Amino acid sequence: MKKIIITLLLITFSSSSFAAGSDSSSSSSDASKLSLYDEAVSLVKKAGKLEKKEKNDKAKKLYSKAFSKFEKAYSKDKNNPDILNYLGYTSRKTGNFKEAEKFYLKGLNIKPNHNGINEYLGELYVQTNRIDKANERLAVLKNCGCKEYSELELIIKTRGVKVY
Repeated sequence: MKKIIITLLLITFSSSSFAAGSDSSSSSSDASKLSLYDEAVSLVKKAGKLEKKEKNDKAKKLYSKAFSKFEKAYSKDKNNPDILNYLGYTSRKTGNFKEAEKFYLKGLNIKPNHNGINEYLGELYVQTNRIDKANERLAVLKNCGCKEYSELELIIKTRGVKVY
């Protein structure tokens, strides 16, 4: 009788541990994908605050850290235009304009009307003196009724260039 009880306990314990292990590993991978993205977004926000305080070197370091986290998130979800938008944004903020443009364009291949990507790509074009291309991004945003349109429009105007 004692052996039967011990055997039943072992079977019960083994099967519940196995089930818990499989459940926790699948949900932790989903959670880690989410948390990588969320952690990176948080770093971007902190870096933006540092930029406003003109602490640009510290901001660049945070943008680099955020980029690494977005890269890991992207390796798990290659069809997410929001991740590509942030990969472009953090690349641009660290001065890597060519890489930023590649990420933005990949994101637009997935979602051509992504307001954030269109605005940030337009900002990149302004930064790299390609105002005609910036105006193309503005034209895409023209009827969105969104803040991205007015923000890009202002950036182009402050460069002293005619907006179409």
